[in-house]
Amino acid sequence: MQRYAVFGQPIAHSLSPRIHAMFGEQLGIRVDYRAIEVGPAEFPARLEAFAREGGAGANVTVPLKRDAVALCGSLSVRARRCGSVNTLTYDGGTWRGDSTDGVGFLHDLRDRLGFDPRGRRLLLLGAGGAARAVAFALVDAGAGALLVANRSAERATALADALGPTARAVAWHEAGTSGPFALVVNATSAGHGSRFDPPSLAFDGSTFCYDLSYGAASLPFLDWARRAGAGQVHDGLGMLVEQAAESFASWHGRRPATAPVLDALPA
Repeated sequence: MQRYAVFGQPIAHSLSPRIHAMFGEQLGIRVDYRAIEVGPAEFPARLEAFAREGGAGANVTVPLKRDAVALCGSLSVRARRCGSVNTLTYDGGTWRGDSTDGVGFLHDLRDRLGFDPRGRRLLLLGAGGAARAVAFALVDAGAGALLVANRSAERATALADALGPTARAVAWHEAGTSGPFALVVNATSAGHGSRFDPPSLAFDGSTFCYDLSYGAASLPFLDWARRAGAGQVHDGLGMLVEQAAESFASWHGRRPATAPVLDALPA
């Protein structure tokens, strides 16, 4: 049986093995998918060993999405564009990299939650691997304006420049003066062992807030957004399932239904 895995650190909390097992049961495909904890320094060697042991595909999560780019022999257009990889396929003795984060995010945001970013004013907090994928997806979806705030101003500026005229970098402490925003997306590492220290933002009942994390990692941002008066707050569990379905389809040639899997996962 071909082997699949998700690499990241920390990884014990990951729902990806359970999600892919349910996808396989749904479509009658036997799946061997496991979680492998590894940091950036050990990742290249562990990925090489995984390929030798029969690894056919892998997902990559925090903090390895940008590191994975350098380990690929080829990249999809969207992975090359956003400089981030979350899906690896072993192809002809080398890894082919793709990014399914952006399309997974849009499936959840538009199709399940009903938020259309077209023409809207949006704020993205963070500029890492997943943030980059989501940023390009929002611009491609017709965002009216996308502001990027990050603790490292240089990374925010670099991302905004890559996105084009729709996007603009804004200093973290000035994000609150640049609103109002229809959508605020948190793509920072808050909740993954770091404290969430938000910019000063005030929301009204129409503001939609979304954290790319799920479970306990999403709670600091979601609790803050509720206190700040956001109209809707959502974690990234739906995005996790949707991006996983895209990865599954690229490996197995069939895209599973996501709604029954999301319903079966803990809220």
